[in-house]
Amino acid sequence: MLLQLTVGALISAINIGIHALVTLVAVAIARSAGLRKVERPRLHLMGVMIATAAVLNVAHALEVLIWAWTYAIVQAVAAPESDLIYFAFVNYTTLGYGDITPVREWRLIGPLTAMNGVLLFGWSAAILFEVLRKTLDHVGLIKDDVFTGKEHVP
Repeated sequence: MLLQLTVGALISAINIGIHALVTLVAVAIARSAGLRKVERPRLHLMGVMIATAAVLNVAHALEVLIWAWTYAIVQAVAAPESDLIYFAFVNYTTLGYGDITPVREWRLIGPLTAMNGVLLFGWSAAILFEVLRKTLDHVGLIKDDVFTGKEHVP
């Protein structure tokens, strides 16, 4: 059990590091968007949000691939023909289909993957919200600042 927890903690830490780097990219997207004057604020907002969500999706896919790679290294699944990327996605997203199961020695790997996925999806939601808030503020689509209760003055 200690080995499972150690491997899970190590892979989670790697994925958290990836997500931290992606957060910097998302912040850079929001900041660069904030430096430009825009003629079509709604279109600009859509572009910024699509770019941010796309970057976050790429990060999540990379993190799933890292879990799948880990499953292969530790031989977490008995059947070698099993689709480890599918198994990692099912665990990371907490779908839990159960059609592929880990070997007894690695049965904690699924819940550890799910725990990491839930954390990083929550983090992504926070990033999206912050980018949305900053972009709305920049393009002047917020009339009253609902976050502070103060009147927005462009």
